[in-house]
Amino acid sequence: MKLKPLFLLLIATVFFSCESDEIIIDTDNLLLGSWIEPFYDGETIIFKRANSLSNDTRSFTFKKDGSFTELTSGFCGTPPLTFFEQSGTWVLSENYLKIYDQYNMEIIGVQPILRYNYLVIDLSENSLTLKREFTEQEKEHRNLMALFDEIQNLAYATSCIDASNWAFTAYGSKACGGPQGFMAYSKNMNTEEFLKKIEIYTQSEKEFNRKWGIISDCSVTAQPIAVACVNSYPTLIY
Repeated sequence: MKLKPLFLLLIATVFFSCESDEIIIDTDNLLLGSWIEPFYDGETIIFKRANSLSNDTRSFTFKKDGSFTELTSGFCGTPPLTFFEQSGTWVLSENYLKIYDQYNMEIIGVQPILRYNYLVIDLSENSLTLKREFTEQEKEHRNLMALFDEIQNLAYATSCIDASNWAFTAYGSKACGGPQGFMAYSKNMNTEEFLKKIEIYTQSEKEFNRKWGIISDCSVTAQPIAVACVNSYPTLIY
């Protein structure tokens, strides 16, 4: 009995679909390929091998020509997350995996910026285990965030009972210019010390943006008109 053309087409479709789902592994360099579904355990990250980048989780692809693609939600992503692709280059040497920003590599005479530095703990056909070694940029960002937390703790250490005893000030520096936002503070605190910390933080963020080529939106941050006390908490009024 002869097989009908439609049935033959169905068989071929199923066959080639299965072929496309096969994960190709380069036994000469197990790092090559795509890694998805990161599992975080402290500073350690365990990835699962796949045949392409994931659509909705952080994932890596390493290519033989030294190029690198990451699906990421950004440096400081917070829910709901929006994922996008970033390109770069990679080097594996003595169990250290270094990933650089591509746009810096292409500028002649400019030192490439190290985006990630990982110690490769384990690498097999099915899994990749990395341990974070913080880059200079990440260390500086952590110091910035520590200073910001200190400022916030000072600002909200006092309950808001009488709004007339409160004021607000701009803080931070967008890469495109202008403040990141505004913060309320009590006039009964040591305002000189508080505003000095704001000044240091703003200047430090400006220098951080310039040094690391940080990009931001260029929208103008709305300025509040007053502070109101809501459930003993200072709230900015626009």
